[in-house]
Amino acid sequence: MKSLLLIAGLVLTGIVGVSAQTFMTRTGKIYFNATTKSSPEKIEAKNNEVACIVDSKTGEVRFQVLVKSFKFERQLMEEHFNENYMESDKFPKADFKGNITNVSEINFGKDGSYKTQVTGKLTIHGVANEVTVPGTIVVNGNTIQLKATFPVKLADYKIEIAALVADKIDKIATISIESDLNKK
Repeated sequence: MKSLLLIAGLVLTGIVGVSAQTFMTRTGKIYFNATTKSSPEKIEAKNNEVACIVDSKTGEVRFQVLVKSFKFERQLMEEHFNENYMESDKFPKADFKGNITNVSEINFGKDGSYKTQVTGKLTIHGVANEVTVPGTIVVNGNTIQLKATFPVKLADYKIEIAALVADKIDKIATISIESDLNKK
């Protein structure tokens, strides 16, 4: 009977250990900027409703965002973003599925800042492309913070810029991520 309890305890400990390697959030932040130098106004938005999960053991990383959750300074700009460029009704989500390429160099149990690189598929506007993004993971107790900034060439995702505003919207948008994830 004691052996059975010991085995059951070890199995449960293993299961708890596996779940404790996962970090999650539903309130991650992504910033989008496609402002050109000649634009009279900022072409930028933020989204504070980003879902993200990181498995610290395997290095798997997943992001998912509702496109309509991006908020612009001006409502009209937001409407144009959703209707004319991102076609949010047709392509409601953008996501990333990939892996931390240097996960063995990150000690998720020790506070600190770790340079990292993530490689995977970024899907925007119904188009998936392989990307590699440099970033930083900051470990602070049971929380990690993900930080990254990277370019996205709009044409690679079949996002067309109308000739009328081509001098105001950059062909390469800058995406910045800053998300705090909690251990689950």
